[in-house]
Amino acid sequence: MSSSTERDAAGAVPEKTVKGAASISSIAAEAGVSIPTVSKVLNGRPDVAPDTRARVESIIEQHRYRRRRARQSSRPALIDLVFHEMHSAWSTEIIRGVELAAANERAAVVLSELGGEHRPRREWFDDLLARRPLGVILVLAGLDAEQRRQLTTRNIPFVFVDTAGEPPPGVPTVGSANWAGGLAATRHLLALGHRRIAVISGPTTMLCSRARVDGYRSALEDADVVVDPDFVRYGDFYVQGGYGHGMALLSRPDRPTAIFAGSDFQALGVMRAARELGLSIPDDLSIVGYDDLSVSEWIGPQLTTVRQPLREMATTAAHMVFSLARGERPPNERIDLATELVVRESTCPPRSP
Repeated sequence: MSSSTERDAAGAVPEKTVKGAASISSIAAEAGVSIPTVSKVLNGRPDVAPDTRARVESIIEQHRYRRRRARQSSRPALIDLVFHEMHSAWSTEIIRGVELAAANERAAVVLSELGGEHRPRREWFDDLLARRPLGVILVLAGLDAEQRRQLTTRNIPFVFVDTAGEPPPGVPTVGSANWAGGLAATRHLLALGHRRIAVISGPTTMLCSRARVDGYRSALEDADVVVDPDFVRYGDFYVQGGYGHGMALLSRPDRPTAIFAGSDFQALGVMRAARELGLSIPDDLSIVGYDDLSVSEWIGPQLTTVRQPLREMATTAAHMVFSLARGERPPNERIDLATELVVRESTCPPRSP
């Protein structure tokens, strides 16, 4: 087979660039390996010696070799949806949003969980490359520079949803207006007359957690209310985190009259802590959650919360992946969808002292 129509084991052909552009055969010759070995490296096959893999990867990067998919392929179109950790209704909303977009493209969704880690392990990443998906969506997870480079080399687009940290320049990312959500939640409590307002956000390592607390701080500062450092807590986004911090805050002699929880699950934990301490919601304690999961309407009292458009975020990310796979660049690489305060029954003015 001539180099002009050369295909690797994935049925892909090199991008047609300027005369003299690298091909699989020229990379193999320069690296001193066979063409099948280069193909194995491109496809993430594990049966390549580490030093050989590194040498081939270096030459691929040096020549900025890119490949494209063949126009016709018998392989099903796959989208990899990767969570740092999957849990109940929150993850379900993300999955539904991606599956909705994938169904329109007749693509299948492969689910993965990283066990709480924010970076994929080498073995998992090799399996991903071997699957050769159409694209990858990472939720509260990221990729190191080498992993991003390998996906780019293989023309596998990737999009981040709600990144754990600040996304690298040029990486498509979908999130929500976390700072605005924290601001709206706290302003609602201030408007009701609360001044002793605590916040229980998620882990400090997550950008969304810090942004919600920043919105909370801004609302208090705008109202000339001093931020009490003891009223700023970082949990884990789960019920237990809300319960533990709720017990600690509500057991104080100067307990808060209102708590902004950084997730609906943490709000549920605060509610349990309040009830165990004999406090009535909302008469003794107002609570605002975050996410607007379906459970927030079915608990008693119904939870006032900030609606985060999880399903829309996921659908937007999937649409970006499909567009990138077609060679289209999105007009905006960073998209933050609007949040909305949903007022229900868990908030009211504080009791007079």
